[in-house]
Amino acid sequence: MDSHAIISALAPLVPGAAYEPGASVDFATVYVPADRLVQTGVALRETRPLRFTALVEVTAADYFPRDPRFEVVYHLYSLARNHRLRVKVRVPEEEPWVHTLVPLWKAANWLEREVWDLFGLRFIGHPDPRRILLYEEFVGHPLRKDYPVDKRHPLTPERDPIQVGWKV
Repeated sequence: MDSHAIISALAPLVPGAAYEPGASVDFATVYVPADRLVQTGVALRETRPLRFTALVEVTAADYFPRDPRFEVVYHLYSLARNHRLRVKVRVPEEEPWVHTLVPLWKAANWLEREVWDLFGLRFIGHPDPRRILLYEEFVGHPLRKDYPVDKRHPLTPERDPIQVGWKV
């Protein structure tokens, strides 16, 4: 299934969404408006001809100094149809957030936390928006293009979770 066929299937299911096909060398890519991401996710998962039941990956790209600066990228897989789909959402630097897809795909939980941790993109409605790879005292988001390469972070003292307990 190519991008145009997927857009044709989505258009009547999500009224008012302006989808765009994306350039790709491997599998279909569709740009989704940020305000229609959740409805599009429901349509992609629940519609019989599509049935993208597996969320494989969530990542992001920083195109600094372009505007919009970021893209959140979702890789979906249809077990029933053996199709792959890349969904991209453009995110401006001034409002670096999209709605979470955890209610649709549980796999989004840790993957969205990773994107938050490394790129600083928030997922509204996420059930556990804590850092996942870096320690809590870490300042900044190291995969942003404007993150200083030579920035040093002080090492934090090791914590004994039995004596001190973990922050919740």
